[in-house]
Amino acid sequence: MTAPIYLDFNATTPVDARVAEAIHKAVRNLWGNPSSAHSYGAVAQLAVDQARQQVAALIGAEPDEIVFTGGGSEASNHAILGTCLGRPRGLFAKLFGRSMGHIITSAIEHPATLAPIDYLKRLGASATVVGVDGFGRIDPADIFTALKRPTRLVSIMHSNNEVGTLQPIRAIAEAAHAHGALMHTDAAQSLGKVPVNVTELGVDLLTVAGHKLYAPKGVGVLFVRRGVKLESLIHGADHESGRRAGTENVPYIVGLGLAAEIARLTLAEEMPRLQCLRDRLHEALRAGLGDRLTLNGHPTERLPNTLNVNFPDFTGAALLAKLPGLAASTGAACHEKGKEGQSPVLCAMKVDPTVGIGAVRFSVGRGTTDDEIDRAAAMILKLYAVC
Repeated sequence: MTAPIYLDFNATTPVDARVAEAIHKAVRNLWGNPSSAHSYGAVAQLAVDQARQQVAALIGAEPDEIVFTGGGSEASNHAILGTCLGRPRGLFAKLFGRSMGHIITSAIEHPATLAPIDYLKRLGASATVVGVDGFGRIDPADIFTALKRPTRLVSIMHSNNEVGTLQPIRAIAEAAHAHGALMHTDAAQSLGKVPVNVTELGVDLLTVAGHKLYAPKGVGVLFVRRGVKLESLIHGADHESGRRAGTENVPYIVGLGLAAEIARLTLAEEMPRLQCLRDRLHEALRAGLGDRLTLNGHPTERLPNTLNVNFPDFTGAALLAKLPGLAASTGAACHEKGKEGQSPVLCAMKVDPTVGIGAVRFSVGRGTTDDEIDRAAAMILKLYAVC
């Protein structure tokens, strides 16, 4: 049986063969505890240090600003909860009935951002959720209007995982800093697809997820700018410079480091290749369906690999159910199972529900070929021809 054409790289990526081999070697050879003083520990620590340098190089950070985590969700939770619980008066404010502070986010964020903010609200924090325009883009002026003392954190994703729209993070960070707030961005979906540099963005905290970058699931990074103090979420021994307890997962950290290096070295050629594949699919579908096929997301300011379109006459779920030879999604894979209807992201963009119900997200990646794109388009158009 032929494997389905995989066009769901925003949901997860296959582990790069080079990364898998590095992990296997680390499992066999780097089994020492990095905290141990003897040679077995020292060689493991050297491998962790190298991976820290590789990730730092990808995002323009310093190695000591890289905190390895158990994934992107943990990284975002640490950024959000650690900021508010770690500030003076944070926990005491709840005990004495005073506000823990104010957080700003957007209506199109990943649940790994929205859920910890909801948790903080139950502890006494307040939050403002800003809207987006019809392209899924945030207006920095709305952030500026929402900022108020004691705003502690602004958390806005770098790019949207469903429609691919890129956000004006630098302008938002400047507004946040002008009001004394920290700036966090979830860049899990952007790395390896577009340039991401923490200095140019002006962010204090940034989320990385390994499985979006051709590394395994279960490993990630939180960038923490020098001087930023966070409350630890996992308490124990003094790992990760005291910021995250737990013996380091050396093999997966090695894998993520190599994945980051590969992404850095191939970005210049990968960006235009991904965009050509994305546009090839869009043009083929439009040639068959015309203006009945509509685009979700910004036409230019979006990830080069992401195409989210509304199909006429089908719900997105029904269309994909009829195409077992094609692996794509109707929304974010993390939270789409068992749900029929328009995604919260499209709702926030005010997409007509009768149109948005037909949304399907295609996301291309490393290994996607022209032939796969052509066959995927032919499958979809054949479905329309017989229906």
